[in-house]
Amino acid sequence: MSTISIIGAGGMAAAISGLAAKAGHTVEVTSRDAAKALALARQVGSGATTGTFGAAPAGDIVILAVPYAAVLDVVKQYGKELAGKLLVDITNPVAPDYVSFVTPADSFGAHEIARAAPADAQVVKAFNTLFSHVLAAGPVEGHPLDVFIAGDDAQAKARVSAFIGSLGLRPMDTGLLPMARTLEHVCLLSLGLMTHSIKHTNFAIGVSLLG
Repeated sequence: MSTISIIGAGGMAAAISGLAAKAGHTVEVTSRDAAKALALARQVGSGATTGTFGAAPAGDIVILAVPYAAVLDVVKQYGKELAGKLLVDITNPVAPDYVSFVTPADSFGAHEIARAAPADAQVVKAFNTLFSHVLAAGPVEGHPLDVFIAGDDAQAKARVSAFIGSLGLRPMDTGLLPMARTLEHVCLLSLGLMTHSIKHTNFAIGVSLLG
């Protein structure tokens, strides 16, 4: 098991940190709001600690569990403290209209994060296609949830895949980091289904292997 640093204290931060602690990982929670970080660490239990926002994270795997609207500023504020770290981008740069993105037309969220991060940090997209309450609940009827990932560094993806697997989830590698653009579109797909078809958020998009 390893130390996982989570920047953020919202629903996704709670879901991932809870699963990580149950799996035996050491969890560090950090937030601009120190009180929220402390509350989440206490909720997680299992020896979860809090870190100082902007200081070097304790974990080599750092989960960026803040909204996309804040994540670039967060990464820039940490600056060199993220050098050499494996950054897991779970964000979705969805515009207020819920059918488009706030990123430049020739870019995507994970790419913008990679540009803002230190050159030797590795960025892997993961967890962005799952609703927080669905993720927190874990496997359904014995079937693990699928977590789609994308990244340029094979070793980094292998580490993220191992972490995902340790949570009782199924990692699904989709390719190099540019595939994160497609994964961000999956968020729009989920929002479209929620609005026009399923009418709730108690669902997950995954892969059914036939035969």
